[in-house]
Amino acid sequence: MEQQTTARFPLFRLLVIAGAIFVNNTSEFLPTGLLPDIAHGLSVSESQVGLLVTVFAGTVVVATVPLTALTRRVSRKWLMVVTLGVFVVVNVLCALAPTYEWLLAARVLGGLAHGLFWAVTGPYASRLVARQYLSRAIAVTGGGSSAAFVLGVPLATALGHVLGWRAAFLVTAGAVLVFMVLVIALLPPVSHLVAPKTGVIELPLRRDRTAPVVLVVCVCVVLVITGHNVLYTYIAPWITQVAGLAPSSVPAVLFAYGAAGAIGLVLAGWLGDRFPRGALTTMVAAVGAVVALLGAFGAASPVVAVAGVVAWSIAVGGVGPLLQSRMMHGTSQRLRDIGSAWVTISFNVAIGGGALLGGVLLDGWGIGSLPFATAALLAAGLVFMLATDRFRIARHPSWPTGTISIPTSH
Repeated sequence: MEQQTTARFPLFRLLVIAGAIFVNNTSEFLPTGLLPDIAHGLSVSESQVGLLVTVFAGTVVVATVPLTALTRRVSRKWLMVVTLGVFVVVNVLCALAPTYEWLLAARVLGGLAHGLFWAVTGPYASRLVARQYLSRAIAVTGGGSSAAFVLGVPLATALGHVLGWRAAFLVTAGAVLVFMVLVIALLPPVSHLVAPKTGVIELPLRRDRTAPVVLVVCVCVVLVITGHNVLYTYIAPWITQVAGLAPSSVPAVLFAYGAAGAIGLVLAGWLGDRFPRGALTTMVAAVGAVVALLGAFGAASPVVAVAGVVAWSIAVGGVGPLLQSRMMHGTSQRLRDIGSAWVTISFNVAIGGGALLGGVLLDGWGIGSLPFATAALLAAGLVFMLATDRFRIARHPSWPTGTISIPTSH
């Protein structure tokens, strides 16, 4: 029997999803932590190993929407199980890789599963909770992503340095397998196909009246997350060259950054359901202001720089979940899966685009230009958010400020 949404907040089930996201993201970013080890083990350059991340993201961009459309009628729970199973296989293949080409092919397979996994998990979580708990649910599951950066990748990297990079992939495969079993045992099926009322013709997805919301959120993601990654991609050299900290201090600063992001997640969960419009715009504005201050005063002292990095992480920690929940609040039930797929693609485009733009600015204008470029893109994103919120309210006066009513039929 399929699970029906209830008024109770299903924290334990959401934590299982968060755990699945944790092992998924740890698997995704593991090559970055083991880059020199893999390069040495396969006798290739470090830049070739870095290409594994680019190929992974590119596969997500190309394949996510077609795969989501093809699997639209497949059970959400079992689709999550299948994607986790693919990640088990991918990590085993990475551990056994005799050549670089083998490893590259395994990462392509991982990219196919990753995009589909993210297209499923967000909408799945939204179907476990009542509408008033939507932002809180996405914040809880989003904690798995933050934990991957704070604990998963560093621990797997440390293990790889001690036992070898192949062992790190095998241990990660085992962790994914554990959460795959937990998903099978503890998560219920959910109803994701919305049948039209008798006598009502169901329109194609592209003609769903809430479809423009997906486009709006995707543009917001591209502007805001690209801006964020312009600086974040090069945070390690910024810490040493601008803030003046020793290279040995970088891991500690990055750990503090990751831990502070958890505070942002809590704030997103607490404020997002109460003030769905104001929470997002306030956090984006705060990120832009903090990063601009880092650009202006980050070189003043290491204390100022570290405090700014922590404040930046708190502000940006809630932005991703709030963008996702904005899409969930604004779209019809039947559009959530494909909408989540497009948002996933937008995040991957933004991550790659931010790194590329940051590299161009770094070579042309120096590392000191990055915070100001980040602040400019965030300001553009903020203006776009405010403008499109006003447009939606003017176009659909029945939608309340800060949220959009989900239609019950199409």
